[in-house]
Amino acid sequence: MEKAKVYFTNKIEGESLVKLYEALGVTLPGKVAVKLHSGEEGNQNYMKPDFVKDIIEHVNGTVVECNTAYEGARNTTEKHMELMKKHSWSKYFTVDILDSEAEDVLENPNGAVIQKNMVGANMKNYDSMLMLSHFKGHPAGGFGGAIKNMSIGLASREGKSYIHTGGVEHASFEELMNADHDSFLKSMADAAKTITDFYKDKIVYINAMVNMSVDCDCCYIAEDPCMQDIGILASLDPVALDQACIDLVYNSSDPGRDHLVERIESRNGLLTIKSAEEQGIGTREYELISID
Repeated sequence: MEKAKVYFTNKIEGESLVKLYEALGVTLPGKVAVKLHSGEEGNQNYMKPDFVKDIIEHVNGTVVECNTAYEGARNTTEKHMELMKKHSWSKYFTVDILDSEAEDVLENPNGAVIQKNMVGANMKNYDSMLMLSHFKGHPAGGFGGAIKNMSIGLASREGKSYIHTGGVEHASFEELMNADHDSFLKSMADAAKTITDFYKDKIVYINAMVNMSVDCDCCYIAEDPCMQDIGILASLDPVALDQACIDLVYNSSDPGRDHLVERIESRNGLLTIKSAEEQGIGTREYELISID
């Protein structure tokens, strides 16, 4: 497989998101879903609406999310929509909680751990998708980027639990807490494959390396960022994109770099990227192209 193109800018502003999208040379067709993280109540690190407003308007997108499998402000559609108002997502954009009514099952017969993925049923209403991900650490996965955003992020409540447990149907809290960790990491890659199969070439990936805490936007109590912002990256290949972000962290001289690397490695986070490559989602070999 030839090297994937990953575009990069260190100019962290709304206009840069549009420039990176245009650098990819594609136009997302039809009704566009913009998958991002709405931010748990109390979280200070998630990407804010004013930062992503330009790109969402540029693609005429609908902000989409799914409910969580854990307690909090996003585990029911009613509470999630209330938080969407509080975080100003619905002030600027049309918002759709994809699993508000039902879920659909997508198949991955060659999945390493799981062979199906439960997603919000409303996903079928969109012709294309912009995967707009905040790259940062994660308490369970080690890090979160494009692969996590389209696997766990697009899964329904039951689907999230299914991925976390490596394929346990209607898992109990105890099963969720005691699930095999590496099976969870590989299951994210298995689930992500169903999304790339669903949208094929009608999906674009952008990662913003900003507010990089070791914790995810799903944490209502999260550590403050441990590294300075690095920039924004875009690609048509989510594996290459996440790998490029990982490499920028590892090659950084920032004093907080070691803290984030420890989080990634202590959770075996790189297994997800390796598994995604094995699933044929993309390649870890890339060419990094800087743009003004």
